[in-house]
Amino acid sequence: MQAQGKDRSNPVLNILRLITAGAAAGVLTAAVALPAIGGAGISTKSAVEGLNLKPEELEEPPLSEVTRLYDANGDQIGQFYFENRQSVTLDKVAPIMRTALIAIEDYRFYQHGPIDVEGTARALVKNLTSGGVTQGGSSITQQYVKQVLLNKAKTPEEQAAAIAPTVSRKLSELRHAMAVEKKYTKDQILEKYLNIAYFGAGAHGIQAAAKRFFDKPASELNLVEAATLAGAVQNPARTDPNVGPDSRERLLERRNVVLDRMAELKMIKPQEAAEAKTKKLGFKDIEAPGGCEESEYPYFCLYVQYEILNNEDFGKNQEERRELLERGGLRIKTTIEPKMQAAAEQAIRKYVSAKDKPVASQAMVVPGTGEIKAMAASRKYGRSKSKNEMSYNIVADGAHGGGRGFQQGSTAKVYTLAAALEEGLKYGDGFPSPAGYQASGYSAFKNCKGQNVGDPSHTVRNSSEGGGGFKTLETGTWGSVNTFFVKLQEEVGLCDVVKMAKKLGVKRADGQKLSEVETFTLGVNEVDPVTIASSYAVFAARGEYCKPLAITEITDRYGKVKQYKPKCSQVLDEKVADAVNGILSGVFTKGTMTEVGGIGRDAAGKTGTTDNYMSAWFAGYTPNLASAVSLGDPRGTSAHKLIGVTIGGRYYSYVYGASISGRIWKDSMLDALKGVEPTDFTPVDRSRFGGCTDNCAPKPPKERRDDGPRDPFDWFDRDDDGGGDDRGDWGNGRAGDGPGNGRGNGRGAGDAGPAGNDD
Repeated sequence: MQAQGKDRSNPVLNILRLITAGAAAGVLTAAVALPAIGGAGISTKSAVEGLNLKPEELEEPPLSEVTRLYDANGDQIGQFYFENRQSVTLDKVAPIMRTALIAIEDYRFYQHGPIDVEGTARALVKNLTSGGVTQGGSSITQQYVKQVLLNKAKTPEEQAAAIAPTVSRKLSELRHAMAVEKKYTKDQILEKYLNIAYFGAGAHGIQAAAKRFFDKPASELNLVEAATLAGAVQNPARTDPNVGPDSRERLLERRNVVLDRMAELKMIKPQEAAEAKTKKLGFKDIEAPGGCEESEYPYFCLYVQYEILNNEDFGKNQEERRELLERGGLRIKTTIEPKMQAAAEQAIRKYVSAKDKPVASQAMVVPGTGEIKAMAASRKYGRSKSKNEMSYNIVADGAHGGGRGFQQGSTAKVYTLAAALEEGLKYGDGFPSPAGYQASGYSAFKNCKGQNVGDPSHTVRNSSEGGGGFKTLETGTWGSVNTFFVKLQEEVGLCDVVKMAKKLGVKRADGQKLSEVETFTLGVNEVDPVTIASSYAVFAARGEYCKPLAITEITDRYGKVKQYKPKCSQVLDEKVADAVNGILSGVFTKGTMTEVGGIGRDAAGKTGTTDNYMSAWFAGYTPNLASAVSLGDPRGTSAHKLIGVTIGGRYYSYVYGASISGRIWKDSMLDALKGVEPTDFTPVDRSRFGGCTDNCAPKPPKERRDDGPRDPFDWFDRDDDGGGDDRGDWGNGRAGDGPGNGRGNGRGAGDAGPAGNDD
């Protein structure tokens, strides 16, 4: 009896009825795209014609590919991926792998069109009679189409629709398969399928699978390994060897099914199959780490990651740029230099332990290019609190995954020095520099908006190292005298000092505007090592500022190469930079780094310890390399000062800029510059910067009332008794310079206490 006049003799309709009935009964176990049945007399052509199907173009978005990072020498240092995949051409896949896959998935692949009616029917019967799934029913072309549609799906609903066992979806899949068969050769289709297929254990594509499972490229797979991967394609979730013993046992069974099928099809000899089946699974479980946590250089990796995420050159928005990073298959060549990185890491480990609460971090930058050569920290990057790991990029600013940074301290004084030299002051110019200094009035300091920010009620004091007396640009810098620099900033103009800092690339680590207050020169602003190293590199490059550079070249998945050149500009007169170098060179021989010493070649630098020892810095450079080292407690420097602390197994009553940071800088620079030919600084133009102008040191009086010795630097030693000073001892102030008094006036944290110190 015919139902509603339908022709029960039409084989195509019988196919559709079988699909519908099978779906209802839950017997679509073969997961075939169009499970045709009706005898060998039904050809692919007649089946397609009976359904009146026409090819439908398949949109094929690029596959998600691994993005890889390389150091300056071309060695891989990290990778990002949404899916672990590395596409390869068919000639990079072992022939036995191709044979194994075709045997189990579509043995007539090279003989049929988009659908193999005969093979589909045979697979359906075989699977129904065996009580399990042993053979696939869909052609490789159909499977490729389904994978493309699945990869395109963005939502769970779209993903479910891409694999739904419905007649409409099956017919749509077939229309796409017809278009694919017209567009590509069989070899091209096989190559595409091998690259898109998921094999389990997080491995997408044959190359990633070969490396993940067997630690070798796809071109070197043998019979046993090829059969294993061919078997894994059908149901990778069930046979994922990374899940556990049961899954591995199922994968082993599936491998043996493939071997038997290959022997049945006479692709291999029965004895070869038998011998192969005696072998163990051989899964080597080679992980494919992704993300910066697994990188050899995690802090630098983070810097590169954020460079791409925040750069509109790589996409209209951050979501688009992240997709490019994780799916784009980019090859990113970077500036990191393993030798210099190792030097920084080794020096830090020597003085600071990974278990210490205070963290030391260092950046190395090349003057004249801005290339970042090293980014290191005492703690490992990660999210484990029990392991004392850092969860953010402590070497960089917030725009590159960093935090708030640490107050700069007296390393900021060089910007005032540079501004003074630019405005015409000479080496011998100076001022009386008492132990304490108060602004002459609220208008003594004006920010760049013209607002008064001077605070006559606030007293800036010197450190024990930075004693008072008459100080010049040279002696005031070498001794890091706080009162001298605040007075010098007043003479030059606060706004001019701020502008100088900005010209040299200085910005707050948190992205906020620089705090333009009276104590700007003493380092009130929180900064990061990359920024400070880059600002000091300007002096080494004779006034040329270069934006920090981490990426030199990117090759996309299609082989298109884009190079990234240094972005530099002349921001300071060459001779002014030379004059800064001349003064800062003396820090090693006549100043706060005397005890530590130099590095046996021309070098310049500045120590910095903030108010009440909250953080400690050293920034310095040679003509070849600039570097900055910070030390502070990320839990909060106000509450966790560097006083009475044990760091690196050594106890410190107080930590100065030279105590740890200066020593890290020296040791790391010595190793980093091994094999690099020393370069001298350009001599200072003494005709321009020598001597003094109107701020010369006073000449000693012609007559004296006693025979006692007089301190030539103590301008206020007026009692001529050969000893102290009837106005107090101006040279032994014990309180720190600090970045302010913490009284809500914007100067920063901490009171200028009796034990404060500058350097």
